[in-house]
Amino acid sequence: MTITRRTLLSTSGLVIASPAILRAQAAWPTKPITIVVNFPPGGLTDGIARAFAQHVTQATGQQVIIDNKPGAGGNIGASLVARSAADGHTFLHSVSGTLVQNRVLYKSLGFDPDKDLTIVSGTPSGMLPVVVHKSVPATNLKELVDYARTNRVNFGSWALGSAAHIFAQALNEKFGLKIEVVNYKGEAPMWQDMGAGSLQAAMGSPQALNALLVKGDIRPIAAPARVRAARFPDLPTTIEQGFTDDAFVARGWLALAVPAATPKPIVQKMSDLWVAAADSEPGRKMMEGFGLSEKPLNHEEVMKDYEVLKATVIPRILALGIAPE
Repeated sequence: MTITRRTLLSTSGLVIASPAILRAQAAWPTKPITIVVNFPPGGLTDGIARAFAQHVTQATGQQVIIDNKPGAGGNIGASLVARSAADGHTFLHSVSGTLVQNRVLYKSLGFDPDKDLTIVSGTPSGMLPVVVHKSVPATNLKELVDYARTNRVNFGSWALGSAAHIFAQALNEKFGLKIEVVNYKGEAPMWQDMGAGSLQAAMGSPQALNALLVKGDIRPIAAPARVRAARFPDLPTTIEQGFTDDAFVARGWLALAVPAATPKPIVQKMSDLWVAAADSEPGRKMMEGFGLSEKPLNHEEVMKDYEVLKATVIPRILALGIAPE
């Protein structure tokens, strides 16, 4: 029998860990963490990242830097993270649409969502009200459809292929309308145009639209969800209004992701931190401000739901016939 280093170690009961495992077991983080938000400041994706980052900073003792990299429906920021070092110091905070819808909405993403990234946690994005500008005489979704038959309607969407985009396109498909979907690079510029009156309808997060709601510039007309939201208890859901197609029920989450080669112990630790951040004081306040009630999914939960989301949303987009850019 030939004695080798490997047989000697195995017979002696010693276990030599791989370099990746050794690195993961080392202290983490060892330097400031950067979270790339692939949308501009001011919206749900940015707000949750900043609030949850405060908890991560307090828990780890390392500064967390939020770096906004909008553009190309989120692809620019996602590509940047996908190409970064897989050492647990660079994360992406995005909408699930960047990882799901974009693969059929763009001819080239600059990254492979399944091979280049792994999702650490997912924060359910909650109910996103459909609203109309005060100049539009609609109080429910049916009245908006009737209005759109004879009037120009520009419908605001925070990104190509977003839930708002799918919703407006579904209205066109189902009712033969010509609603113009206006895609933005995030919510903030969309709501600015809504306040200025250049949009007749839009859909987005409660916190981001709140200033316009308080001023009376907009009017909520439908909740694209299966149940009413606590923040808008008197706002009927789309299903209650007779719009039962799945395209009229928004579903998704905010994804915290890292390069796919990031060691699993780091992924798990950050997943635990991100889930716990929802119960921290800044996290809880931000969740309440945006009308979010569901806690973040951990790594295992979000990866399972990721497969479900791909199986349901991708066929829906393909059926709408949106040509890839």
